[in-house]
Amino acid sequence: MPAVRTLALIGVGLIGGSWVLGLREAGLVRGEVVGCGRSMSNLKTALERGIIDSATTDPRVAVQGADLVVVAVPLGAVGPVLGTIRDHLAGDAVITDVGSAKGRVMADAAEALTHRYSRFVPGHPIAGNEKSGAGAAFPELFRQRRVILTPAEETDADALERVTQLWTAVGASVTHMTAAHHDDVLAATSHLPHMLAYSLVDTLSRWSDRDEVFAYAAGGFRDFTRIASSDPGMWRDICIANREALLVALERYMSDLAALHETIQAGDGARLEAVFRHARDARNRFLTMLES
Repeated sequence: MPAVRTLALIGVGLIGGSWVLGLREAGLVRGEVVGCGRSMSNLKTALERGIIDSATTDPRVAVQGADLVVVAVPLGAVGPVLGTIRDHLAGDAVITDVGSAKGRVMADAAEALTHRYSRFVPGHPIAGNEKSGAGAAFPELFRQRRVILTPAEETDADALERVTQLWTAVGASVTHMTAAHHDDVLAATSHLPHMLAYSLVDTLSRWSDRDEVFAYAAGGFRDFTRIASSDPGMWRDICIANREALLVALERYMSDLAALHETIQAGDGARLEAVFRHARDARNRFLTMLES
């Protein structure tokens, strides 16, 4: 597998930084990694940790001569960034992203990149945690994790293969699917759980006895609500970008939650146990599948 000649990382956070560290560990970064971001303190951290070799706040400067451009910025910024760098890209540059709502990203990319759109490979690593910034990056983040690529009909086969190989090199299992299918799946498996965690913490924080509620919260509460510590701005953009699929998921969940409310109100213990048993068994099957 050919190494990356020069890598431009626009948005030096947990995901982009971890991918670069993984590629370095795999020996697939032959030349310079240029980091680009708005926060000089975060870029300084990335320099100190060896994630990047040089830093700039100008995306046009960052992509000069780069054969791989990784855009790891919030969803709402992807289109503007791509429009800014389009006329400054190297002729052989492959551009990819890590956003979690692919329909929105691909529409923005097609408009911003115009004739360079075929070299854009939309991607989404199904990995991460509630931490952010260059200080949170680590090279093992993607090992035994899934990465979904959602190529368009126009996507160059060689660009798609290149990005697939680079994700595989850091230990990820790569899947290709349509953007629409990706957004439906992620609305249910990632976006909805984040909404539930944020909503629960927000609700409890406004109860009159909130201090006592949080004081007696056990490990289960901390585990369930951990993702409510994620970046609010990032999740604002995700909700807006994938709102159609997310609304469908929310409506289905709200219907089931209303049914659960009625079951508890009726004191139907048999029905409650059936719901809990089904949920437990489904989760155990899911865990077994992950471990196999």
